[in-house]
Amino acid sequence: MRHSFLLALLGAAPDLVSAAALPSPSLAPALPLSAFNFTIVKPLTLEEAQSGGKHSPEVHSALVAAAAATCTNPRVRTEWDSYSTSDRTAFVNALKCLLGKPASGQFSQARNRYEDLVSLHQTLTPNVHGNSKFLIWHRYFVWTFEDILRTECGFDRNLPWFDETRYPGKFSQSSVFSNEWFGAIGIGGNCVTNGQFAGLTLNVGPGPGNGAHCLSRNGDASKTANCNQAMVDACNSRSDYADMASCAEGGVHAWGHNGIGAVMSDVYASPGDPVFWLHHAFVDRNYRIWQNADAARVGYIDGTDRVGNPLTLDTVVSVNGMRPNVQIRDIINTMGDKLCYKYNY
Repeated sequence: MRHSFLLALLGAAPDLVSAAALPSPSLAPALPLSAFNFTIVKPLTLEEAQSGGKHSPEVHSALVAAAAATCTNPRVRTEWDSYSTSDRTAFVNALKCLLGKPASGQFSQARNRYEDLVSLHQTLTPNVHGNSKFLIWHRYFVWTFEDILRTECGFDRNLPWFDETRYPGKFSQSSVFSNEWFGAIGIGGNCVTNGQFAGLTLNVGPGPGNGAHCLSRNGDASKTANCNQAMVDACNSRSDYADMASCAEGGVHAWGHNGIGAVMSDVYASPGDPVFWLHHAFVDRNYRIWQNADAARVGYIDGTDRVGNPLTLDTVVSVNGMRPNVQIRDIINTMGDKLCYKYNY
């Protein structure tokens, strides 16, 4: 691949991250793949994604209330292949820092600070999946994770994201899933035993339940093959937010989760796999690309929440007190004062 120079640099990475070692290796079991099957949204075929939306292109025009781009010095979220060894090391060390910190006590199932975030997602899953809050809530969730890394673990780099369209059907060829970084993907549902999170025990999930189990992955290339540019483009061609968000959730979002598999395929507790954050930054990046295609889209929301309440710019987005409640108008533009970030492409 084109990344031979990067791979040469990675040889020193394990020594660099050794100072932030994980707790003792896991003795927790790998659960059967069936334990992680909790379907909320059916993955879309490319043909379904390309079939078009249910709303007319004119639907959003009367709903626009533009949000200004007021951030003058945004952080630039950086794609993994362009992320330096030093940045990768800092990110991994910050994740390990959260894993080594005590839980807040807010969630009884959490055994460390990292699992507070997993528990938050588990608790709110029915409210933020399968409805139009999906994209906007996960935007704030990833930002909350980033802010916790910065304020509690001293993370001072840009956040990484994983451009899955570079590796459709061949995620294993990305250095994300290497011994230097996040460990193997194609392991048939077994525990991850290499990389910086080898032997990690998870206590949140599967599903809405809880029990000790290892970080595991499956790796199904036939599913990650759908994480391609055509799928992204098909969903981003839809002009209505609610329709695009539904397509995005069933498109590369669902295929990435299910293709990595095991813990990542658990719609409730998938943040237990640290790869979750790279994947969801990719999903958020695609949402931002959709917004960039029409300036009015940074001030436009529609669709409904789980119980059918219409989403408006005044709708409250909550992360259960881990960070302050915000209104959609505060976070719909990543270049606003609250979020203040953009993507490197």
